[in-house]
Amino acid sequence: MSENIKELIEKEIEGARAACDTSGGSSQECAAAWDAVEELQAEAAHQREKGTGKTSLEAYCDSNPDADECRVYDN
Repeated sequence: MSENIKELIEKEIEGARAACDTSGGSSQECAAAWDAVEELQAEAAHQREKGTGKTSLEAYCDSNPDADECRVYDN
């Protein structure tokens, strides 16, 4: 995950806290600000998944190279 998105998430969290302090915890502004934080966090998670470039089987085989599912046969 890039530093850029981490910084953006931190700024959005600060903004959400400020919005909730100003408008109240049950206000629409507060809810919208936290929605923005959640969207950025979801994007960060997506970027992390995309960055690995491995399928779940490849990741499993990296951790368990002797497993039957990970055997490679030459013809």
